[in-house]
Amino acid sequence: MSKIEQLRISGQLPSPKGVALAIMEISRREDATLDEVARVVQSDPALSSRLLRLANASANTARPVVSIRETVLRLGMATVRQLAMGFSLVDQFLEGPCSTFDYPAFWSHSLFMAVASQELGRMTRTASPDELFACGLLAQIGCLALATVYPNDYAAVLTEQSRGVALLELERKRMGIDHAEFTAIILADCGIPKALAEPVHYHEAPQTSGFSEGSRPDQLTHLLFQARRMADLGRSPVTERHSSIAGLMLLGGKIGLDATAMGEVFDRVVHLWYEWAELLKVPASPIPSFSAMANAPVPRPEEDSQAAHTSKRVLLVEDDPTTRMITEGLLCHLLGCTVHTAENGKDALALALEVMPQIIITDWLMPVMDGIEFCRALRATDWGQSMYVIMLTGEETEEKIINAFEAGVDDYVTKPVNVRALSARMRAALHYVKLLEAWENDRAQLKQFAAELAISNRRLEHAAMTDLLTELPNRRAGMEALSRFWNGSQRTGQPVAALMIDVDYFKSINDRHGHAVGDRVLQEVAKAIQTAARKDDIVSRIGGEEFLLVCHDADPKAALLAAERLRKMVKAMKIHIDDTEIQTSVSIGVANRENGMDNEDDMLRAADKALYAAKNAGRNRVCLFANGKTICAACVNDKHQA
Repeated sequence: MSKIEQLRISGQLPSPKGVALAIMEISRREDATLDEVARVVQSDPALSSRLLRLANASANTARPVVSIRETVLRLGMATVRQLAMGFSLVDQFLEGPCSTFDYPAFWSHSLFMAVASQELGRMTRTASPDELFACGLLAQIGCLALATVYPNDYAAVLTEQSRGVALLELERKRMGIDHAEFTAIILADCGIPKALAEPVHYHEAPQTSGFSEGSRPDQLTHLLFQARRMADLGRSPVTERHSSIAGLMLLGGKIGLDATAMGEVFDRVVHLWYEWAELLKVPASPIPSFSAMANAPVPRPEEDSQAAHTSKRVLLVEDDPTTRMITEGLLCHLLGCTVHTAENGKDALALALEVMPQIIITDWLMPVMDGIEFCRALRATDWGQSMYVIMLTGEETEEKIINAFEAGVDDYVTKPVNVRALSARMRAALHYVKLLEAWENDRAQLKQFAAELAISNRRLEHAAMTDLLTELPNRRAGMEALSRFWNGSQRTGQPVAALMIDVDYFKSINDRHGHAVGDRVLQEVAKAIQTAARKDDIVSRIGGEEFLLVCHDADPKAALLAAERLRKMVKAMKIHIDDTEIQTSVSIGVANRENGMDNEDDMLRAADKALYAAKNAGRNRVCLFANGKTICAACVNDKHQA
């Protein structure tokens, strides 16, 4: 028995109580009725008001929902069960035993994601908005489960995660299980179907899902991922909003939302989030409009908290041990930087390449390689040009300072080092690093956007040249191939042939069996033509039941043989659709490039004339148009269609 199953049996997992539990028990029965569920819901005023609100928010009619029975009818028993479970957990777990787990903040974020999922679902119509609300509310419920079942261990996990270690990895390492596994179990208990539960499971890393691109599970996974990013922005501190907004705009572009439309959706979600937060007694701090956040300047370092300085990499180059120790202590303890040290410019150059510091503080006068030589050598490299360099110097003459700046120094501090002076210079350096990071992040996102745009354009180009039903090249692509082959034939003198192919009596197939069966017949014929074609030939669908096969280096005899081989292949096919077996045939008109033809259109018209002759001669045959005459091949041992 798995660990999760043991915890479920023991009753340690977060579970509904009271009315929510009663609803779950009723909905498991095969003979359960909506009236029974409605009566139970009515016994809980809080649940009733929440479900009424959701039903009215989802209603497309002007008349509001006023009765609980109508609410249950409109939402559906499954959705009521899911929502009752979610609301019950919110009420029970606004506080708990895990010291470092912020229960109110967890539910505030989950509620934001629920509303965002609902709104995105309403726009994209990929699933029921109400079910998506439940999915968003419970998407991270595994974290609450771990905080409930393993409060002490999870407190340690969250402390370690704040240092930048991946949460799932820490959970598995410490407890042998992660929150995604817990979430899956709780979603199943809520009655959320697998078609929704799987996208929830993968929403944190959609690229790992393995879903076919563009499929409904893939769309749902990315919808939930976007809702999560919206919730992250809604709950993020001011200093992190700039990068969050850039990423959110990129995601919005994937579902057709420009910056303005994305802002409107986000602001609508925030408004609904405030209302739901008040209803559920969950905190919801004020958030500026999306436009205001998007247009806000990048925060200056002095506006940041002490944590913003943490992990900035600083290389301190100082040959005097006492000065080095004092300055290192100041940088580590007062400014929270990660400091690497070297005693001269030569060692510093090698260390800089290894640790890639963001800020360098170097003495001027040092043995082996002094500060000026070190700075010039640093700036001569590609990787060292963007590092911020502060020079420590006892020289304050104008000429010396000018020499330092010309060597590539960004700022300087006089020795002995004054704490306030160094702190002021470091604020400027941190501001520079912050701007550089923002620029690099924007550049990376721009590259990602450009790459995705290129992929999107290739898909659009492919779609513009592809027949959706048969997945063959469409008429436009076929005409381009015909022109290309014609031009090649003119250059090389090699023959080129066009085969016009028409499915016989196709209208009667549609009339007798319906268009769905007709589509299957076209697909099977398309496969047969593609199979019969040579590797370098081009097959395209140019009309309803018409196809074009362009053959390079094919004289009239070779073209006729290819056409006859194809005709026999189609005639021998037996197409099975459900309990129906369908046989069909094709008529084929063949033409080659001849003297006197001005362009490829002349060859296509000649093939069309041959096709017309084949159909008039009784169909299921091949005809050749050559030298102004039509020649039809006899069909031996074939039973013609009546």
